[in-house]
Amino acid sequence: MNFSADLSLAFPQLILGVGALVLLVWGAFAPRSTTAVAGAAVVALLGAAFAAATGPMGRAFGGGLIADQASAFAQVAIYLASAVAIPLGQPWFERRGVRNFEFPVLILLAALGMGMMAASGDLISLYIGVELHSLALYVLAAMHRDDAKASEAGLKYFVLGALSSGLLLYGASLIYGFAGSTLYSDIAVAVQSGAGTGVLFGLVFLMCGLAFKVSAAPFHMWTPDVYEGAPTPVVAFFAAAPKLAAMVLFARALGQGFAGAAEQWQQVLVALALISIAVGAFQGLAQRNLKRLWAYSSIANIGYALLGMAAADQAGMQSMLVFMVLYMIDVTGFFACLAALSRQGRSMETIDDMAGLIKEQPGIAIAMSVFALSALGLPPFSGFWAKIYVFKAALGAGLGPAAVAGLVGSVVAAFYYLRLIKVMWFDASQGATDRPPAEARAIGLGLALFSFPVVLVALVWIDPLAQAAAAAFGLA
Repeated sequence: MNFSADLSLAFPQLILGVGALVLLVWGAFAPRSTTAVAGAAVVALLGAAFAAATGPMGRAFGGGLIADQASAFAQVAIYLASAVAIPLGQPWFERRGVRNFEFPVLILLAALGMGMMAASGDLISLYIGVELHSLALYVLAAMHRDDAKASEAGLKYFVLGALSSGLLLYGASLIYGFAGSTLYSDIAVAVQSGAGTGVLFGLVFLMCGLAFKVSAAPFHMWTPDVYEGAPTPVVAFFAAAPKLAAMVLFARALGQGFAGAAEQWQQVLVALALISIAVGAFQGLAQRNLKRLWAYSSIANIGYALLGMAAADQAGMQSMLVFMVLYMIDVTGFFACLAALSRQGRSMETIDDMAGLIKEQPGIAIAMSVFALSALGLPPFSGFWAKIYVFKAALGAGLGPAAVAGLVGSVVAAFYYLRLIKVMWFDASQGATDRPPAEARAIGLGLALFSFPVVLVALVWIDPLAQAAAAAFGLA
């Protein structure tokens, strides 16, 4: 084993790990340097993204860590989304009197865990990555300690997260017991040689634990409460990078470890996808709080990503990657706009608060409309092309009825997106809003620009990158 070669393959994770430790010590001894710590964390994330994009390919630490096109694609997207979360969140907390240097450090640790998830090559690195990023997310949810809802959100997330971790670990232990190895490559050989129902039984528990991490129904019970209670910039982070990391982990585990059992797990993915789409569409209709509404929207959108992955081929994995990257842009932008809005010092978080927003903040109102229409899947916005990829992959794999059901779910969900737009554009204003902070406004408007037809140009490079990354999942 060449230890120096292993370290070179793990260089992106080393940047984040060392960076988090250095910034933790720096912040502890210089507690007033929150802005400098935040800036250094952004630099570390951008450096890790560059290292992932340009680093060598191969397997490290006995196959436990994989540096390939899929991990590079996912890590770049994850680290860039994490970098956006810091300038969005740090000023938000400071305006509320919370000057904690720990916020960017926790983002770094979460990004480190997500990078390990995207590059995992066995069940041990899978579990370490999941737990490392989850522990950071639990603390981030309760970051605003003086807010009772935030504390409740962190507690609920921790308790239910512990349950999902138990399912995940139990499934991994069963797989190891019956397959005799934790490496995906060895598990694939055991499955091909007929390891028996024990491995598949463990796979069910593993999929249940991962379904919780991506908030797929019926394992979604934590999502609306955590989204509602957590600080808005933290929700912007929750809804983006961790979902992509968990979906890539999901795809890698199934594609590289259980390709020989594709017929079995494909049925489970289709069921998870359709239940998620139905729950997200119908339960979202009753929501008045925008954070809860977008929690159900995220559940439905994860259903579409799972539907693409259920195709169990490279086209399906490609559609999942494209869908998740474009969805990350929409959800981050929407919550950036939401973080920018307040009235008389009070956060605007309900649909009624948005009444007449076009008269008070026309730029933000237009951006939020773009994100809503994109999440709906209306052409020519980015969400339309994302769903085109998913439905095309599902139809190509013979999942026509599931694709039709997904399309019906989009029609149902259209009501709450269009209701929000109607309230912003046509209802009477509730009064003057506060001046929006520059950083949140810039992030929201910048991402809205990308969700316009400009995304057609971006797809020229997203598509081949996703296609190359999908080839690394090991499915024919």
